[in-house]
Amino acid sequence: MAPYDYPLLLKYVLASGIRIAPEQKIYYRDQWEYTYAEMYQRVLQLGGALKALGLKTGSKVGIIEWDSHRYLEMYFAVPGIGAVMHTINPRLAPADVAYTMLHAEDEVVIFHEDFLPLIEKLRPQLATVKKYIIISDKETPPETPFADTDYETFLTSATPLEELPDFDENTQATLSYTTGTTGKPKGVYFTHRQLVLHTLAEATTFGSLTDFGGITKRDVYMPLTPLFHVHAWGVPYSTTMIGMKQVYPGRYEPSMLLKLVLTHKVTFSHCVPTILQMVVGAPGIEKFDLRGWKIVIGGARLTKGLAQSAQKLGIHLYAGYGMSETAPLLTIAFLKPTFGEMSEEEKLDYHIKTGLPVPLVSLRVVNADGEEVARDGKERGEIQVRTPWLTPGYLKEPERSEALWEGGWLHTGDVATVDAHGYVQIVDRLKDVIKSGGEWITSLELENLLSLHPAVNEAAVIGVPDEKWGERPLAIVVPAEGAKPTAAALQEHLKQYATQGVITDWAVPDLYEFVEALPKTSVGKIDKKALRAQYGGGI
Repeated sequence: MAPYDYPLLLKYVLASGIRIAPEQKIYYRDQWEYTYAEMYQRVLQLGGALKALGLKTGSKVGIIEWDSHRYLEMYFAVPGIGAVMHTINPRLAPADVAYTMLHAEDEVVIFHEDFLPLIEKLRPQLATVKKYIIISDKETPPETPFADTDYETFLTSATPLEELPDFDENTQATLSYTTGTTGKPKGVYFTHRQLVLHTLAEATTFGSLTDFGGITKRDVYMPLTPLFHVHAWGVPYSTTMIGMKQVYPGRYEPSMLLKLVLTHKVTFSHCVPTILQMVVGAPGIEKFDLRGWKIVIGGARLTKGLAQSAQKLGIHLYAGYGMSETAPLLTIAFLKPTFGEMSEEEKLDYHIKTGLPVPLVSLRVVNADGEEVARDGKERGEIQVRTPWLTPGYLKEPERSEALWEGGWLHTGDVATVDAHGYVQIVDRLKDVIKSGGEWITSLELENLLSLHPAVNEAAVIGVPDEKWGERPLAIVVPAEGAKPTAAALQEHLKQYATQGVITDWAVPDLYEFVEALPKTSVGKIDKKALRAQYGGGI
């Protein structure tokens, strides 16, 4: 008899968690709890119901839902039958949501009742959709003429699968769309094999983090990143595989998030800096015991000022890095085991770096001539990567795909340095670098230093046209509560760092604008595209 050819399928990620911890609990807000074993039965029910609709390998199922136990079920059931899970970003403009659904050719759409007005508006355009299924947290779901069933009823509408089937590990599993500064959203997609390898590498990385005790099956996980955004960084897969207790917060409401953290003693989350800023800036937050809460920060640079604020509350931070195109994990900022004794300040400086490549990631930083930069923490170049879990390209966009993979490396568009220990530090996006008088000024460096001023809550730096120098930096600042910073005070603050050699005198902005809030993208990053549109002519 021939040996069994074991395919790397997501169903085996789920099976691992079921074997290890069938009685482990999964919670949704304060409304739902069940065990891993019960979750698995619902995955088989959902798989059977989807198969009964006639979905085939490659059929797209669009999902618009808050972070919930149901979304976790769909993470396994939809790709588990060979269909493709299209995680839809509801924060996009309605026209872009419609574009992604049409471009993906979604056949089934499963949506939360909160998005009913959006679906009603878009439905006339969605020619490929044959079935709508509504999700409700209420006992009686709202009636709608086009969604002829609700999620819970749908689960019981067909015979459950006895098990999820085997098929080719290179079958597409997921699809999501990334937005750039120009053009329509771009579809990035991943296979079962890629996601299983990503899961294994991520779990290995988290488990080997010796700083703060690492992240293990003894932790309690709650995402603070939407599940529609790059598989919530792949963490629902890796936490399920090792049988970790999971808590899903639904729609993000500060009071509910804090209640869940305290009730379930959450010890592991991940989020963008904007969410962390909300947490540490919440009124009265210092009254609560948040010690031991480990948070991986990604999506934008973790500034030292924000990290210090979190550290005072007992929160342990790891900066991470990845992109929609990379599934997403590429690096984590952890301390090398070979490092000797370090002060807390020195440790923090390493924990806010972009970090070191995780297992199976080949990463290089190259200059314009294609040569790797010196490991001096100064020379800059573009990050290029190879790993088994990178998107093969952009869906139905061969020219953009070719540019993404020019020379056989995935081009990230991120400008970085590498220090003597191999730590990568992103200093800017290629498109965000400020070109002034023939020199490059990095906006992220200035933003980080501005964050260290006590009167600054948040800051963004962009280039604005300058008749003499081409561009000069403009600092757009949100003052800290009750503070009234001045341009002169902030300029003096930055000049200290120029004196120390951290930045050049040339990089210190002459222009400052004070605002109540900075615009954010759909995933919580500072929207520099909007800022450039607003201030592009200077002030």
